[in-house]
Amino acid sequence: MARSYSIYDVFTDTKLAGNPLAVFFDGDGLSDADMQAIAAEMNLSETVFVQPASHPTHSARIRIFTPARELPFAGHPTVGTAIALAERAYANRSDAIDLVSVLEENVGPVRCGVKLRSGEASFAEFDLPTTSSRYSMPIDREAVAEALSLNPTAIGFENHVPGVWSAGVPFLLVPVHDLAAMASLEFDPQFWEQAAPLCEGRLTSAYVYCRGGRHHQASFHARMFAPDMGIAEDPATGAAVAALSGAIWQFDGLDDGHHPLMIEQGVEMGRPSFIHLHIDVKGKSVARVRIGGQAVRIASGVLEL
Repeated sequence: MARSYSIYDVFTDTKLAGNPLAVFFDGDGLSDADMQAIAAEMNLSETVFVQPASHPTHSARIRIFTPARELPFAGHPTVGTAIALAERAYANRSDAIDLVSVLEENVGPVRCGVKLRSGEASFAEFDLPTTSSRYSMPIDREAVAEALSLNPTAIGFENHVPGVWSAGVPFLLVPVHDLAAMASLEFDPQFWEQAAPLCEGRLTSAYVYCRGGRHHQASFHARMFAPDMGIAEDPATGAAVAALSGAIWQFDGLDDGHHPLMIEQGVEMGRPSFIHLHIDVKGKSVARVRIGGQAVRIASGVLEL
């Protein structure tokens, strides 16, 4: 059966930048093994399979696969799929369109807002289905530094210290001093397997970040390495930014109010990505978190099985 798909570059308005994503528009009838094999064949950070929604008011159910395993939730597949479905549904319209869709992911329903504008890259943002929380577990700072080929003194800045955080997918967040340390680090997957803790039965992925960035509007600069997902380095990781929101709230002591931030990633890979993060704090607690970005379609095709 022929199955149509598109590839989008996500968290960018520029083709051949951002994080590429494959979206299969007819994933119904595929087994878990079929979807995993197709994701391995596509060999992108994530591949999405769109299926009919179980709730009549929801837009679709989506399954998200890395080359190695399925994820319950991820940011760039959510943004890219929301945009892909909206552009497909309104392909014959040239006026400005704002719409809301709900995607059913394994983590639960995810509400997305989408903006379509003629001549511009489309934009989507979603509400986090669950806020970020920290796992209480010891972290061997020297072992983590060795896995990143960094001096242990380069780990941490201000109040930020390494720790495992999750808003659906756990990451070991590793703050480092500055952009120079970010540029110089070399990730060693064998040392990482010894240094990083297991969480929910799986090796945690590395999300390394520092304050600032190359882009003048960047609040933080990040890199992500996920050997357990079959991803050597990821150009943009919305699920990690979701986890980071909890660390920013705690370590920066965010006051009540709205906090817009921009996270850049993928710079060292030559695929710069820009992730919009909005944290609303009320009563000294995180009340709402939104993540968004643009995406551009770069290819479409048919898979013949």
